[in-house]
Amino acid sequence: MAKLIDGKKISGEIKDELKEKVAQLKEKGVEVTLAVIQVGNDPASTVYVGNKKKACAYIGINSLAYELPEETTQEELLNLVRQLNDREDVNGILVQLPLPAHIDEDTVIRTIAPEKDVDGFHPQSVGLLSIGQKGFVSCTPAGIIQLLKRSGIEIDGKECVVVGRSNIVGKPMAMLLIRENGTVTVCHSHTRDLKEVTRRADILVVAIGKRQFITADYVKEGATVIDVGMHRKEDGKLCGDVDFDSVEPVAGAITPVPGGVGPMTIAMLMNNCVSSVE
Repeated sequence: MAKLIDGKKISGEIKDELKEKVAQLKEKGVEVTLAVIQVGNDPASTVYVGNKKKACAYIGINSLAYELPEETTQEELLNLVRQLNDREDVNGILVQLPLPAHIDEDTVIRTIAPEKDVDGFHPQSVGLLSIGQKGFVSCTPAGIIQLLKRSGIEIDGKECVVVGRSNIVGKPMAMLLIRENGTVTVCHSHTRDLKEVTRRADILVVAIGKRQFITADYVKEGATVIDVGMHRKEDGKLCGDVDFDSVEPVAGAITPVPGGVGPMTIAMLMNNCVSSVE
């Protein structure tokens, strides 16, 4: 039986620590404020934005919500971002992705002031991470590092395999594991004999975007398996990129879906907001 890595519990601990920090900042007369911009009404985005508002309310962070219509132009959105960049009372800016097709995401991300880039997507944030310097880190990979550390899972010297090379998860995940002295391999759609590579992993992070793709024969006995995926099955239940039922008996530790990586993303976003003030 694998040890279940409880993201709900660990994210709750982080939020409680942040709540205390925010209370201490308020005693000094310092407020923490996050501005969240959503363009259009993508249902998944609406759920995420709602969860972010709840987390802000719990921790004591002020949240400003800008819900813009689908037909908002790119220039209108960029003007709003620039206004928020200039506001001294706003510490963090988050533009909820995906954006409508007529808006270029890369241009929007580059327009956010790097010191307010709490999503960690700005090229300057990514550059600082790649050279091992302090800056905002993409929330999901940062959350995974916390899951490992707070579950007592050693990264130093371990063979780490990341399946997926996206800018939001795969690449920053690899860089964070290197920072923690892991030996890292990144796999992708062109990797030859994926099973042979993943079976070497002491820590296997799966962010491939394919439902229940990783089965027991991809996993080394006793490995720690982190599942970043989120999909809905035909019966309406949620599942990840890992076939939990087949992998759990083989793994030493594993994250469930839901309740694993998901809650950590918002906890680390809140952490970035507090860091932006500190």
